Amino acid sequence: MALKDTEIRALQPKLTPFKVADGKGLYIEVFPNGSKLWRLKFRSNGKEKRLALGKYPDVTLAKARAKCNEARAKIADGVDPAAEKQRLKIQAVLDSGNTFAGVAEDYIETKLVRERKAQGTLVKARWFLELLTPAIGFRPIAEIEPAEILAPLKKIERKGNFETAKRCRAFASRVFRFGVATARCKADPTALLQGALIAPKVTHHAAITDPAKVGELLRAIDSYTGSPITKYAMQIAPHVFVRPGELRHAEWLEIDVDDAIWHIPAGKMKARRPHDVPLTAQVLASLADIRELTGSGRYIFPSLQTPLRPMSENTINAAFRRMGYAQDELTGHGLRTTASTLLNEAGKWDDDVIETALAHKDTNQIRGTYNRAKYWDKRVEMASWWSDYLDVLRKGAEILDFPANGSTAP
Repeated sequence: MALKDTEIRALQPKLTPFKVADGKGLYIEVFPNGSKLWRLKFRSNGKEKRLALGKYPDVTLAKARAKCNEARAKIADGVDPAAEKQRLKIQAVLDSGNTFAGVAEDYIETKLVRERKAQGTLVKARWFLELLTPAIGFRPIAEIEPAEILAPLKKIERKGNFETAKRCRAFASRVFRFGVATARCKADPTALLQGALIAPKVTHHAAITDPAKVGELLRAIDSYTGSPITKYAMQIAPHVFVRPGELRHAEWLEIDVDDAIWHIPAGKMKARRPHDVPLTAQVLASLADIRELTGSGRYIFPSLQTPLRPMSENTINAAFRRMGYAQDELTGHGLRTTASTLLNEAGKWDDDVIETALAHKDTNQIRGTYNRAKYWDKRVEMASWWSDYLDVLRKGAEILDFPANGSTAP
């Protein structure tokens, strides 16, 4: 006999679950805690099965009967509604991984982490994902339209961050192309955004290239009253002129004191090739001093918050600001420009020796490997000369112009 709504409301729980039939296999099951759940009993391939249709009163009697009729129609067509429901549930789980954020995480793990890309590359990739997530992170990647991507990029642009917007679009493009390769979307919609963003002006890292002002900078660093770890990093940086990320990720295990070499592994280098840095007497002395502070840990220049992480990428630049150097006057990366400019002006060193010391990528990998070995002795000689020259500048001695033939050294 068909149920009435008043009868369902009047059903009271018992010590054990019990069922009350409505008809056509539909029944309501009442549990000891008072819950009332709709079920449909049916047979598929000779087996008796159950299909959950929802909780009363969220699913009313009328809705339960409608769901029952819909399920029975599928059964008549040879479709198992319980199996179909399970399949849709599994598909929903799979689809949740096909969001832009899900595919981006997979891309980062597959293409960046497993291929041992530099830590800086991973940090930037996750930062770009963080910028894009509010707008498209939880959208199915196959359904995202170009206009949806343009919106967050324009938001970045409005803050004047044109280069960030450009790189963010490039990151999104890599994620979509990875999605195409893994059959989770069919195209890269960012390709249609070419020309839609403001092209950033090409800028160079601010640097000091006047010898007298370099001397002023070195004396200012010596007078720095902030963190001693930051001070040591600033003192060593001009001598080794590596990229800021390579400096702050430096580890004690990479330092060979006996042979005076800093072995930087490929994973930390922009060119993805290992790089050796000759350590001068001045650098070794500074490392001996800082070892008393950080030698028991992994990083030579650990974070000010925890020794488990390297120094923040903004630490050195922030110190320069505290010292009175503006952003358009000096950056940590600009110290490489300082070294490159003055070493070239000295006229003592072959261009290839300077380029190899700066770890600029050689498009010919075999020649690049050969040059690194070929120029090592010259690089050691140049590093020693450069450190001595920095000492001259730091002491404020009279600066002599470099002669055309490069015959005079300080």
